[in-house]
Amino acid sequence: MAREYSSLHFTKIAFKPLHTNLFNIVLLSIFLSLGCSNLYSQDIKKKQTTIPSKKQEVKKPTQEDSIKNPLAESPTDTIKLDTIKVKKTFLNGKVKYTAEKYAKIEQKKKLITLYDKAELYYQDVELKSGIIVMDYEKNEVYAGRIKDSLGNYTQFPNFKQGSNVIEPDSIRFNFKTKKALIWNSRSSQGEFNVKAAITKKENDSVYFLKGARFTTSKDVDNPEYYFQTNKIKFIPGKKIVTGFTNMVIEGVPTPLFLPFAYFPLSKETSTSGIILPSYNDSNDKGFSLQNGGYYFALSDNYNLTVVGDYYTNGSYALGVQSSYANRYHYQGNINVRFENNITSERGYPDYSKTKIYNIQWSHSQDSKANPNSTFSASVNLGSSEYFKETINQVNVGSSLNNTLSSSISYSTVFHSIPESRLSLTATHSQNTNTKVINMTLPTLQFSLDRIYPFAINDGAKKGVFKNINLQYNLNGRNSFVTTDSLFFKPEMFRDSEIGFQHTIPLSTNFKIFKHFSVSSSLNYEEVWYFNTINKQYDDQLSAVVTTDVKGFDSFRTYSSSTSLGTTIYGTFNFGEDKKIKSIRHVMRPAISHSYTPSFEKYYDTYATDGSGAMQKDYTRFEGGMYGAPGMNSSNFVGFNLSNTFEAKVTDKDSTKTEAKKIMLLNNLNFSTSYNFDATELAWAPVRVSGGTQFFDNKLSANFGATLDPYAIDNSGNRIDTFNINNGGSLFRMTSANLTMNYALSSSDSKKEKKNSQGKRNGGREDDLFGSDIDVGSVRNSQFDDEEEGEDTVTEFFRSKLPWDMTFAYSLTYGNNNREKKITGNSIMISANADLTTKWKAGISTGYDFVQKGVTFTQLRFERDLMSWRMDFNWTPFGDNASWNFYIGIKSGILSDIKWEKRNLTNQ
Repeated sequence: MAREYSSLHFTKIAFKPLHTNLFNIVLLSIFLSLGCSNLYSQDIKKKQTTIPSKKQEVKKPTQEDSIKNPLAESPTDTIKLDTIKVKKTFLNGKVKYTAEKYAKIEQKKKLITLYDKAELYYQDVELKSGIIVMDYEKNEVYAGRIKDSLGNYTQFPNFKQGSNVIEPDSIRFNFKTKKALIWNSRSSQGEFNVKAAITKKENDSVYFLKGARFTTSKDVDNPEYYFQTNKIKFIPGKKIVTGFTNMVIEGVPTPLFLPFAYFPLSKETSTSGIILPSYNDSNDKGFSLQNGGYYFALSDNYNLTVVGDYYTNGSYALGVQSSYANRYHYQGNINVRFENNITSERGYPDYSKTKIYNIQWSHSQDSKANPNSTFSASVNLGSSEYFKETINQVNVGSSLNNTLSSSISYSTVFHSIPESRLSLTATHSQNTNTKVINMTLPTLQFSLDRIYPFAINDGAKKGVFKNINLQYNLNGRNSFVTTDSLFFKPEMFRDSEIGFQHTIPLSTNFKIFKHFSVSSSLNYEEVWYFNTINKQYDDQLSAVVTTDVKGFDSFRTYSSSTSLGTTIYGTFNFGEDKKIKSIRHVMRPAISHSYTPSFEKYYDTYATDGSGAMQKDYTRFEGGMYGAPGMNSSNFVGFNLSNTFEAKVTDKDSTKTEAKKIMLLNNLNFSTSYNFDATELAWAPVRVSGGTQFFDNKLSANFGATLDPYAIDNSGNRIDTFNINNGGSLFRMTSANLTMNYALSSSDSKKEKKNSQGKRNGGREDDLFGSDIDVGSVRNSQFDDEEEGEDTVTEFFRSKLPWDMTFAYSLTYGNNNREKKITGNSIMISANADLTTKWKAGISTGYDFVQKGVTFTQLRFERDLMSWRMDFNWTPFGDNASWNFYIGIKSGILSDIKWEKRNLTNQ
């Protein structure tokens, strides 16, 4: 049943005698139930009853409103009625209520009682409970739980006012004062769940709690840990201030306590605050405080984190991190870290002092932001020794990588006729072993779209002439080659090289004999250099001296190329009743020709000795970024054959009528070339490559081999004699390689695991070389980012425990000088599994069959402790041998409640 009450206002009422109708009796009952009273005269005469509306004003009684008495001196005696004062009701809005069993209204007690699945809605208050009693004289409402047929309490109250929700055992609330008393209240504020024995609601913004506990556990009644306090002042959405607070774990009070505590509860996405450091110790650096600093919540679009480390031996570090985002426009993050590492103590032979740094920046633009231009960045640069020496990150995978690379690019499109494109790119490539850095700052690329001079606008381009088109491409670079010790120092910019390359290809394509495709092109190239060389013999030094020549210089070349190709289909049918119904073979043979004339006019000679008798040719453009013109002409004919094999097999699903298609070989390619202008060794080695996939595309295999038709002499040099004429086979295999990758998991829909930190550091994206651990973010799981606590089945033997495995195998063979040797043969395996619904374990390891040793190995363990997480990471041997233990609360607001211990044996 459901009812509504509205605000009622009454003025004076004159009642009929005993023969009054039923309407007046009901009206009188309502009048009395709202607390109104009236004095009656002994003789009451007829008077019309009036109930004004809300807007109607109540007039003061006048003489005309009185009732005359015939016994008086005047022709009619009058008896004055008492004035009825208007009493303002507390109901300032509609009251809606419902109950499943009954809703009882007691007019004498001024009570409305709702029982079983009761609901009451009034103003901004929503109340649901087993029983609700509303006293509309005192302006109060009471709500509590009820017992079910088994005697268990059920239907606990749910009190909601605005955005605040409380779930107590019982509640008493005054609509007028907005005050409340709540017994055993339960509420959620941000990441906190709060339960209090008694709660006093002072007003809409202040609560006082007695005998309270607060925790981030999902089960506030039986939490695995909580903070116990007797007094709490709670301001929703702003803060929690407590008195003496003690931490309790599994019902056991701990010696961890605070005389008072303050917890901010901002509704904003983030707030500024201090980042407490973590304590640690190292054999070489002593005791330390790591990753302590301050977090700046600058705005909703960007933030800033500044952290630092300090060690008792004098080492220190400083890190700056910032993330930024603008929805539908861009997002990115920046990470800069500097470390001053001191090993051992001054005076000892193993004492060393190094300064290392690393800069990481990633930026991506939303495709909707600007359809005509894009800006992106992926930067990873710094000291070559950073990932090997830093102790802020256990970069086991990243330290095995020997290349750091960066790219920052901007591109735009000009919608002109013809359409043109412009891009500016800065690139960086750093070898951490040789410490050599190659950098372009910037690379300019400009291109004009194809122009068809003989084709009608928007018309069909058929035939040789209508398909003739030309383009213009410009590529310019300002490049540097330096070392990390001179990076961005004046010495780096002194040796910069600047060059431009202009290319204009003129091409066409057409068909002949219906099935053959022909493409032909003429290419013009012009290169500008601002640095060239000069070689000459120095009599004083008795050596050839190469000097740099500053100034503009250029050369021009041209070449031509033509290709002819077709596609051949073949099908082998075995019968519809066979398991393998048919095999389809697709061949794409192609033959090509390329010609480049000799440009010996750009070559000079220099003397190799003092007599001048020995002369040698060279070009002043030697060593240029775009190469140099060729002294000898080249006249190549290339041969290429690509193959694919596909089969139709009977589907295992008998309900399907169509045959299932599977790929036998994704590709099988053969290629070689012949140089007509070569006087010897005209044939190039034959390159064979292929790839396929097995087990529903979970296992991919790729292979390749190089077959040389020429023999070699005793020194290992190629000679102009075919290998078959030298007593060997038709081809001599000089190298071969095989790689296989296999990834499988317990669920086909399981997302591929990502090692995002390892990828940012320049390592692998998978965890074959382990998962990278950032000491500043140890509370993040080293397995995945899936939500915790989703146990599929409680019984151990029936639990569906997820697992995944990644397998990689590599084999290389070398035979350049008849060594016939396997130069590489290794296997790598990474596996992760949930041993139980709470335990996870993982391993990354491998074995090198050539070196006969175990490769990098890492063991990972993690225990889900509900609101807590414990993990252990161990690299048992090698240059990166280390272990790391961590236990702490998952919640970000209490992330500083943790204990961690690590030992880096290489430090």
